[in-house]
Amino acid sequence: MAAKQAEEHSTTIASLLLKLQVLPVDTTIKKHICEITENGIKYFSHKYSFLYFYSLLYAAYQTDMSINKYTRNNTLMEEINMRVLENCEPKQVFYYFEEICKIPHGSRNTKQISDYLVAFAKEHDFDYVQDEMNNVIIYKPATPGYENAPTVILQGHMDMVCEKRPDVQHDFEKDGLNLSVKDGYVTANGTTLGGDDGIAVAYALALLDSTDLPHPALEVLITVDEEIGLLGAVGLDCSVLKGKRMINMDSEAEGSLWISCAGGLSAVSHIPVARVDAEGEKLQIKVCGLMGGHSGSEIDKKRANANVVMGRFLYGLKREADYEIISMTGGQKDNAITREAVCDILVSKEEMDAIKAYASKVEKGLREEYDGSDKGISIQITEAGHESAKVLHPTSREKVLFYLMEVPFGIQKMSANIEGLVETSTNIGIVSLSEDEFFASSGVRSSVEAARNALSDKIQYLTEFLGGEYEIQGAYPAWEYRKESPLRDKMVEVYETMYGQKPEVVAIHAGLECGLFYKKIDGLDCVSLGPDMKDIHTSEEVLDIASTERVWKYLVKVLEELKD
Repeated sequence: MAAKQAEEHSTTIASLLLKLQVLPVDTTIKKHICEITENGIKYFSHKYSFLYFYSLLYAAYQTDMSINKYTRNNTLMEEINMRVLENCEPKQVFYYFEEICKIPHGSRNTKQISDYLVAFAKEHDFDYVQDEMNNVIIYKPATPGYENAPTVILQGHMDMVCEKRPDVQHDFEKDGLNLSVKDGYVTANGTTLGGDDGIAVAYALALLDSTDLPHPALEVLITVDEEIGLLGAVGLDCSVLKGKRMINMDSEAEGSLWISCAGGLSAVSHIPVARVDAEGEKLQIKVCGLMGGHSGSEIDKKRANANVVMGRFLYGLKREADYEIISMTGGQKDNAITREAVCDILVSKEEMDAIKAYASKVEKGLREEYDGSDKGISIQITEAGHESAKVLHPTSREKVLFYLMEVPFGIQKMSANIEGLVETSTNIGIVSLSEDEFFASSGVRSSVEAARNALSDKIQYLTEFLGGEYEIQGAYPAWEYRKESPLRDKMVEVYETMYGQKPEVVAIHAGLECGLFYKKIDGLDCVSLGPDMKDIHTSEEVLDIASTERVWKYLVKVLEELKD
């Protein structure tokens, strides 16, 4: 908000300050405010920018009282000083988290946040690397007394999953997040928050900015496009890293140290379809009200998937009425359990009541089936008037329904070695129907590579059986359990000392970049941590403030103890 308001007033104020000779355009100023011209202030680069800008305004005010009309009579000064998270502790962590949230940083839209990290490194005179993919590594020397301690890699990713409620107007390509604090949590008011993994970036920047926290030499590695197949980690040249100890900060459970994770891939199907002309009453079928969630960590919650429900409904509808399919869409990411799916159909006027009655019947049955996990599930039927349209040829319609009924979804196998751990799962996260193609993408996960590949083969066979083409995108390996881990032992010891109990040391079903780095960096010792978050990858995502502070204190203490 402050940045936006400042930008709106920048032309007027910069021009005035230059005229009053309060704002010389030189390299010193540019270090704090990246570009200042008579045309305005184009970019604020770090935390001192706003304070510095404020001081300039005050100096100008003292020089010429005429500036009063530009300050006292508008909200600029008030906006500059307002921060939604200013009362959240630790202040530096939440300062940087809020700064990150002002910058759009969805997957495949990370250039701006990457450049922000580079600007931070330059301002603090840290060495850095920004590769062609926009991955960023920032190097901070060891503090006194830690010069001989092994280097620690602090790792997270800069991209977020972009999901929102249907009623929320938000452009993730351009808009910052609308933050608020409610009941001890940070939320983004109808959109994903990006706590996964913005909090890792915030922790890292706060550590880099610190002057009084002891630590070994740090290599802060922030990758791009983790949420769409760990692409940044896949493409990273790890020769720029010297550390053999890595603390990944991409977990969502305080008190748990993650030490292994599933591998995965995106199973993508392209099935050709044909169309014919038809005429009738247009109805929109909407499956909505589902909880959704992360397709790895929450696949065991037995929540419904809107694409799967839509397939079931359309298949059953064949017994109730004749209909033709115009369009279909559901989901945006295959790592999020689909919350909403929409299908437009053509029917005869005489069958509209029967379809509505069937929808009510199915909805009631689904709510009973998913009682306790997705009881808000709804099937809505909306009339859209008489229409002529190109609909799926009957054969193409059957191909789409067959695919939706047969494509695997949910838990496929539980681990035989670790009680309660999902070994293999899949989630059909995206479907769409264009003029000549049915598209589907499933997130496939497994801690066993052979099981992952077998599940991929199953989807491939289904796709090719229906005359389609299959491709694998973003495959990444599992992070294997390491029997001997000095880093894990030290982190367990520190936790016991601080809290009087052992942390949970667990393997997880979600995918982490640790698996890739484990393969790429010989001898890597890695542990993942993070504060409590709920409903990640959904519009209800929240970050626990108190947990964020406790994990920060724990992380700081761990680094202090890593002296040898």
